[in-house]
Amino acid sequence: MAAPVRGCFFSLSLAKIPTMNLKTLIEKTRTYRRFDGSHQVTTDSLVRLVDLARLSASGANRQPLKYILVTDPAQREAVYPCLAWAGYLTTWEGPDPAERPTGYIIILGDKEISESFGVDHGIAAQSIMLGATEEGLGGCIIASVKKERLRSALEIPKQFEVLLVLAIGKPVEEVVIETISNNDVKYWRDEKSVHHVPKRTLDEIILHR
Repeated sequence: MAAPVRGCFFSLSLAKIPTMNLKTLIEKTRTYRRFDGSHQVTTDSLVRLVDLARLSASGANRQPLKYILVTDPAQREAVYPCLAWAGYLTTWEGPDPAERPTGYIIILGDKEISESFGVDHGIAAQSIMLGATEEGLGGCIIASVKKERLRSALEIPKQFEVLLVLAIGKPVEEVVIETISNNDVKYWRDEKSVHHVPKRTLDEIILHR
């Protein structure tokens, strides 16, 4: 049963706008799990997104991250079963075939460069997602990955550690940010399949000012 709809903080549409300040870009960069399967993400688009990650910060400037870009339908079919989609939506098994992402970016750590990747992949992933929003796309940062199954499916050498999978596509769902209530951080979907995400207030997270 859907959780009751709480007071809406703000609602976001993903229509691409010519000029977007940073706060607006961040507000619009939500986690999307349902996509327009007819909208094909291009390899060129994924290359542009990875270039944003390339230009982002890296611990000690080691730059140990490498990337696999997936747009081919057969490869997408191989990647999809390696992923878990929404831990809090316990009765939802993931997007229907017509609503699956049409691109993936696999973030890898090159162990020949470094044995530790710190927070590099988190920084890279956020840069990519901000860029996706700017292009009128959206996605989901997925850490719950069957890594050895994915390694086998994409023939990833042992030299590379699988860190994250980014699902990219044209979102078809609405995401609404809520003010957190009773310390409940679980996202939920209402009866119209609108996705609600609770966030803590500034007053709660700033200890001193």
